[in-house]
Amino acid sequence: MSSSAKAVLEGGPDDLPERIVPITPPGVELKIPFRGGYEHFKVTPRHQDTAQGRLPVYEWWERTEIAE
Repeated sequence: MSSSAKAVLEGGPDDLPERIVPITPPGVELKIPFRGGYEHFKVTPRHQDTAQGRLPVYEWWERTEIAE
């Protein structure tokens, strides 16, 4: 399995349902919908060994609300 299409999420809400998520394209900020808003993650220079291979680490940096 290729590890280039997934990343490890670090930080943010403790109850995020997934910590390994798909990324397209790699290196771009991730915006994860969660509880009526978005959790934003930025790529770091770090990698982590996981059961799915060596994956890039994305670190939480902010939350925004979804406008209604």
